[in-house]
Amino acid sequence: MTQKYIIGVDGGSQSSKVIIYDLKGNSVSTGKQMLKPMSLPNPGIAEHPDDDLWESLILAFKEAMVGFPGKKEDIIGIGLCTIRFCRCLLKEDGTLASPAISWMDERVSKPYVHTNPEVSFVTTSSGYITHRLTGNFNDSAANYQGMWPIDTDTWDWSKDDKVFDQFNIPRDMLFTLQNPGTILGHITKDIEEKLGIPSDIPVVATANDKAVEALGAGLLSENKALISLGTYIAGMIHGQENVTDSEKFWTNFAAIPERYLYESNGIRRGMWTVSWFKELFGEGLVQQAKERNISPEELLNQEAVESVPAGSDGLMTVLEWLAPSEEPFKKGMMIGFDGRHTRAHMYHSILEAIALTMKANMDAMCKEMKTELKEIVLTGGGSNSDLMMQIFANVFGLATTRNIVNGSASLGSAISTTVALGIYSTFEEAAEQMVDVRDTFTPEQDKHVFYNRMNQEVYQHITAYTDGILKKAHSFFR
Repeated sequence: MTQKYIIGVDGGSQSSKVIIYDLKGNSVSTGKQMLKPMSLPNPGIAEHPDDDLWESLILAFKEAMVGFPGKKEDIIGIGLCTIRFCRCLLKEDGTLASPAISWMDERVSKPYVHTNPEVSFVTTSSGYITHRLTGNFNDSAANYQGMWPIDTDTWDWSKDDKVFDQFNIPRDMLFTLQNPGTILGHITKDIEEKLGIPSDIPVVATANDKAVEALGAGLLSENKALISLGTYIAGMIHGQENVTDSEKFWTNFAAIPERYLYESNGIRRGMWTVSWFKELFGEGLVQQAKERNISPEELLNQEAVESVPAGSDGLMTVLEWLAPSEEPFKKGMMIGFDGRHTRAHMYHSILEAIALTMKANMDAMCKEMKTELKEIVLTGGGSNSDLMMQIFANVFGLATTRNIVNGSASLGSAISTTVALGIYSTFEEAAEQMVDVRDTFTPEQDKHVFYNRMNQEVYQHITAYTDGILKKAHSFFR
């Protein structure tokens, strides 16, 4: 029997990734293209410059196909996942009328304002890319989060005209919605030449990037949480009900039709803060790592493991490098410096802050849900760090696993595609066949006790003392 393959697309906030999988979830080829720096022309504005979401994807496809060991005719489907909360304004022909608006832009949290007469369609990043690939104006219902006139019970556009008035988007400017695991269209002839893949390959609907990542992590149990270590860090648990009155979490569409994903409060610019920190040390860090024949990340991890204890000798980081719109005075900070502290302490403190913040967020969510976690799974680039994995295990006091494929949005896309094509009969079966655990970190009990006390008695109270002065400073330093 000829081996068949699925392409999983993961269009992220910092890069576009294309990974080709066999039907058991083994990666056989990868293409990755970093996105251009975000365009930030004015406060509150964040755009992907030019046509970067599409052009970066073309390059990632080409790279994946160059390294592909099989025959391109044996690729049987593409699962498409892109960043949620983006807004793309399209001309009548489906091309961009203006640069794609990032989830970090204040405009996506407000109703649409029609100021550009060239705009004929308002859609998500997945809707835009679907049109470029297939020529169809179809999109996954499960990528419509935030300011859209969607009925979250029916997974379709609202039938209430007042809802449309609230969001200010006419019905004829919206795409046709489909459920995850359905075929949105097929690759067109002109795209075949650009991407190096056969035309007529089906393009399959997935969901928003966090939900697809949860599926790719094998997250199907209600006592198992995923913490996604991306530009935005979030904790998630699958559920059956569309909960609309929660206080400590919010309900998101899952990548499985009629299922939901409960999502904790998160960390904006989460792993971005780690990247920012590395860039502060620039060429010196890069050169030192090169001399040891390791990456800058590995060097920082080694330094932290060798010289920094739990608690970073009292250095604590508050992760507010991007303030929420309702509290614009918020700022990131490091507090507790003394003469012992090095860059390794600073790095270790950032990792601890990520784990401590997510522990508090997940505790609040689980308390409201009346559920108890048994296990956590980490995905995303941050999970490549053994130090990060162990800190999470110690902070949560739970077994903490990472999978062989830990950038799991692309695998979740592939899983959705196998279901759409009938290779596996259910999402559960597909996940069981395609998701494999790489390793598990167990908590060190003495450090868990320390972190639990530090979090409850100190860390969670920092902002109660610093918010006042930051509010005063905000009038000076907007």
